[in-house]
Amino acid sequence: MSDAVADPAEIAKKPSKLPLLLGIVAALLGAGGGFYAAYSGLILQPESYVEAADAKVEPGALPDVAFVPVEPMVVSLSPASDNRHLRFRAQLEVPSQHAPDLELLMPRVVDVLNGYLRALEIRDIESAAALTRLRAQMLRRVQIVAGPGRVNDLLIMEFVLN
Repeated sequence: MSDAVADPAEIAKKPSKLPLLLGIVAALLGAGGGFYAAYSGLILQPESYVEAADAKVEPGALPDVAFVPVEPMVVSLSPASDNRHLRFRAQLEVPSQHAPDLELLMPRVVDVLNGYLRALEIRDIESAAALTRLRAQMLRRVQIVAGPGRVNDLLIMEFVLN
């Protein structure tokens, strides 16, 4: 047997990696440019933002709302909470034409809020985002009692844990 030296023509050349590197660089530049365009609002900006930026708001225009106070409540929390009490006071933001209707429904509103607050535990109240979550839950319950379109918001005036 003889040692055969391979003919240089027979050795296959490795394909160039230059097109692959150029493709990766182009993809990264495209992704970065797309992110910047979306993040800065150059593209994919909702029309409401554009309209809101162009619209001029008159300083004297206030919405036609009324605030209906909810009776202050003192609620004893669950037995595991060592006889702790929650003092709660709120107001309901309603369209002014629905304020008399909501005053008639106030016993039901107080009942549903009292039932919800009574079921809370201390750990439900002490977390950082508790007030936002509780407010949303109470607003939803009041909206169900009052009917659709009658209550815009629930404003918490006092929320004290003793």
